[in-house]
Amino acid sequence: MRIKITSKERVFHAVMFEATALTILIPISALMTDKETSDLAFIGFGLSLFALAWNYLYNIGFDLIFGINRNSRRLMIRIIHATGFEGVLVLITVPTIAWFLQISLLQAIIIEGGFLVFFFFFTIGFNWFYDKYQPYQRWFSPRLTKTK
Repeated sequence: MRIKITSKERVFHAVMFEATALTILIPISALMTDKETSDLAFIGFGLSLFALAWNYLYNIGFDLIFGINRNSRRLMIRIIHATGFEGVLVLITVPTIAWFLQISLLQAIIIEGGFLVFFFFFTIGFNWFYDKYQPYQRWFSPRLTKTK
């Protein structure tokens, strides 16, 4: 059973997480906010760059605290993981969204609330799926040659 995660895999994980989330969120946000898709894509990309760096650092720290055997993590640990990660993002994203989209802080908080609900469940589901199916290992690790 593999439990060590390389830096390359951590970067892959973070990029896949953000790319998948943006693919889902940008069109939905455009429909719900009446804002231009290009504006939402721009701010989404910028916040994703921040989130990529935060994701990488946060997961290293989380593994140090809760251990590197990610396959054995139960639901409560995954909820703690998602809550801590998203908590810091809220402190950064609300004022950024309000400023860039030229909306009030209250409107930005409402938008962020929708993002929080989405990302809470997305983070749990994405990481659970990722840990179970190990896409980086399947796609990029050298295959063991089978001998007869």
